[in-house]
Amino acid sequence: MATSLLAESRKAPLAGEALDQLFREARTHNFWLDQPVSDELLRELYDLTKWGPTSANCLPMRVLFVRTPEAKERLRPALMPGNVDKTMAAPVTAILAYDELFYEKLPVLFPHNPGIRDMFANAPDLAELTAFRNGTLQGGYFILAARSLGLDCGPMSGFDNAKVDAEFFTAGACGEDTTPDVPTTIRIKSNFLCNLGYGDPSQLLPRSPRLAFDEACRLL
Repeated sequence: MATSLLAESRKAPLAGEALDQLFREARTHNFWLDQPVSDELLRELYDLTKWGPTSANCLPMRVLFVRTPEAKERLRPALMPGNVDKTMAAPVTAILAYDELFYEKLPVLFPHNPGIRDMFANAPDLAELTAFRNGTLQGGYFILAARSLGLDCGPMSGFDNAKVDAEFFTAGACGEDTTPDVPTTIRIKSNFLCNLGYGDPSQLLPRSPRLAFDEACRLL
């Protein structure tokens, strides 16, 4: 019986072509073809990303897709000079961020532990660490999901987080409705940026080396 269950639970490895697209041949792109990315594809991208595991299903990542010329200009002042041209040229720039008050949604996301919301609410250092770690983890899923959908990615730091947060994540900054109950302090914090689109392969530099297994791993 146990052998039968084990056999049924085993998944077939992905084909080499899929592994190439996700990892071995995937590159970070800085130059972009003039090909748009639809809103429908961005929705599909998030709907794939959301299934990646997070601690207590906390899902702290929030994404702002900057895709219009007007929105790009709002982002420009926060960019380091070396990141301006490639970001302005990318069809979409995703601001990968995390919600410091992610735990407000835990009664819905993690209903079998009624006390978990208060656990984080009463431990702000733990909440901050959990939000940042799991938001970053979701950012990794986001890149792989984008690649799986045929998109190229240009993830980067090299921007002023405080400027991005003030411009895009204060109450009302993105045109959403505000009420007296909406806090004016920033609860969404930017983590990193990721340009999205269809990269120009002719502009790629030779691939940088990677560490071998024995340089990075140990078996105990």
